Amino acid sequence: MELNEIVSNLKLFLEERNWLKYSPNDVFIHLVEELGEIGKHLIFASGYKNEEQGHHKPDSQELSREFAQAFTLFLQLCILQDIDLEDAWTKEMEIMRERFSLIDNYK
Repeated sequence: MELNEIVSNLKLFLEERNWLKYSPNDVFIHLVEELGEIGKHLIFASGYKNEEQGHHKPDSQELSREFAQAFTLFLQLCILQDIDLEDAWTKEMEIMRERFSLIDNYK
């Protein structure tokens, strides 16, 4: 599935539920919350936090869902800001290829 097809499907989903009424600020805060959930998984995986310290370990089976939720909210922000992410990404990759040569990455 192409990115623009994913965005179109998401936009229809949001429209059907009247979720485009939410402000970009609210969606951004929700995105940060979901990124925090991903961070919780990562911090346990690295051993920085553990259950012996009294922390609640997240279910590792849920990590992919957290990424999907964050991705969805990120796309929702793009929709709310009328950003064609596929086009923006393509242009940004051109800039990055020029800015960061392969030789620079291996120094």
